[in-house]
Amino acid sequence: MQIADNSVVSFHYTLTDDSGQVIDSSEGREPLTYLHGTGQIVPGLEKEMAGRAVGDQFKVDVTPEEGYGVHHPELAQELPREAFQGVEDIQPGMQFQGHGPQGVINVTVTKVDGQTVHIDGNHPLAGQTLHFDIEVTEVRAATADELSHGHAHGPGGHHH
Repeated sequence: MQIADNSVVSFHYTLTDDSGQVIDSSEGREPLTYLHGTGQIVPGLEKEMAGRAVGDQFKVDVTPEEGYGVHHPELAQELPREAFQGVEDIQPGMQFQGHGPQGVINVTVTKVDGQTVHIDGNHPLAGQTLHFDIEVTEVRAATADELSHGHAHGPGGHHH
């Protein structure tokens, strides 16, 4: 069976950056499973998965526009430490939810400089080309439950 919309797909992956550093991998874990055609993985990878079948192994490079987006400098800001009331020890890497013009935004602390906290609302991989090494391990038709819920269910049904 080939991967097409409404297929449940499982695959192993290794994601690296331009320098070959591993960003994420399913090695040593269960494969990633998703419902194809519903935008559950980055668009560039989903497009490359279409038409593939169990056993296919391939590499794909996904541009920022087809991945986590381009980096928007305006989403990086400096805030006074007082804006983080109730948080005693603010450290780089901490994540918070804020409110922007388009609603809720997730931000990451990138630097703490005295009483100034630097945050970034871009996805951590925004602006980066994503290099995937893929092995398709399972392709099957989605069940009626999976289609109505909009996502794949694991063995034994759904757990939500």
